[in-house]
Amino acid sequence: MSARRGSKKQRILEAAAALGLTQATPAAAEQIRGTLVARYGPAGRVSTDYVLHVLAGAGFPAGQLPGKEAAAGEEFRDLLRFATLEEAERCLARLDQLLRRYRQAGDRNAVARVRELARLGRRRALMIARNPRVAASRRQQKQEIARWFQLWLENPDAFFDWLELRKNSSEFRRQFGSPD
Repeated sequence: MSARRGSKKQRILEAAAALGLTQATPAAAEQIRGTLVARYGPAGRVSTDYVLHVLAGAGFPAGQLPGKEAAAGEEFRDLLRFATLEEAERCLARLDQLLRRYRQAGDRNAVARVRELARLGRRRALMIARNPRVAASRRQQKQEIARWFQLWLENPDAFFDWLELRKNSSEFRRQFGSPD
């Protein structure tokens, strides 16, 4: 089974190279998906999220930012790291900080970029949460993290108040232990 996964990953990376792609964007992922289906038929079908995951894992940046936003791009590098609940909370706090700064500066493109990163984080967490080969406890944790990303996207102003209540709830403590 792992050889098959490696084979799909290799096919994705080969298609990215053949297409001359340098960024992990949804549009690039769609190009790769089309190429794989054209080359391999039904065996070439992969999800957009999986393609983005493979590209990100191979070091493709999550898109180049034009003009003055290029400098801000460094702030986004390696932002989506959330192997644990604590890391997910730090990630969301950083996203929230960036969102507020860019809103205050009136930089709508950067605000959109922050929100897109949060959507990507949610998709990554869901991808792991839905993978039956991942341990049940890790899937449960990733499902919780995906929920956090979704709630932050829906209402960033109330999110951290909600999160404190959530972490102190008996349900959360039963599932994940006491927050420290």
